[in-house]
Amino acid sequence: MFIHADLAPATNQMGGREAAGSAPSFSMRCIVPETIPPTERTRVVREAQRGVYDRESIHKILDEGFVCHVGFSANGQPYVIPTLFARVGDALYFHGSAASRMLRNVADGIPVCVTVTLTDGFVLARSVFNHSMNYRSVVALGKATLVDAPDEKLTALRAFTEKILPGRWNDARQPNEKELKSTSILRLPLTEVSAKIRTGPPEDDVPDYALPVWAGVIPLRLVPGAPIRDERCDASIPTPAYAAHYRRS
Repeated sequence: MFIHADLAPATNQMGGREAAGSAPSFSMRCIVPETIPPTERTRVVREAQRGVYDRESIHKILDEGFVCHVGFSANGQPYVIPTLFARVGDALYFHGSAASRMLRNVADGIPVCVTVTLTDGFVLARSVFNHSMNYRSVVALGKATLVDAPDEKLTALRAFTEKILPGRWNDARQPNEKELKSTSILRLPLTEVSAKIRTGPPEDDVPDYALPVWAGVIPLRLVPGAPIRDERCDASIPTPAYAAHYRRS
């Protein structure tokens, strides 16, 4: 169901680029196309018709997700670590502990596979074999590098905060110099990336459509609850509107 792409080796021919929307955008260096040409590593092989390579769709999935899973290898052992992330232009930024395996020997960049998946619904077919899920997923490959510049760290931290709750960055205390130095952030350029999307009703074998079995889709979505005040929060401080009226866009 979630096999995304062939893992045959390939060399990415794309360089770093600035963000683009639904139409090409221009910078002093290059023209950004609407689509990101797939490589042999990112081209969707299984259910190839579900492969999506346009920049706008990929960015939309990434901007809606909160958690990414970072896959990497250390001393021959593969690891997959969930962590908070945000997209800034054509790069992903994600947290990493200074003591973690992921941040060892990153001077030249560490090869990673970053995945983000949004689950949109359970697809109930007439046969168990044809049950599925509606989903949107992104796989990004490349070398993640450690961010050293304080300004870039601040940009990434602001993106993390504002992605979760727009308006929170200016409301809360921002990181001081000591906190910035103790924070490890990795950057992955979105140069080798693709999406895979499944939508729609069940797809049954033709004879099974006559079976007296209910079939359809159960939609899924994240629903925020009411804010819960910290016991040590002054009761006179009003709940900010971005928390009291938080909604998923």
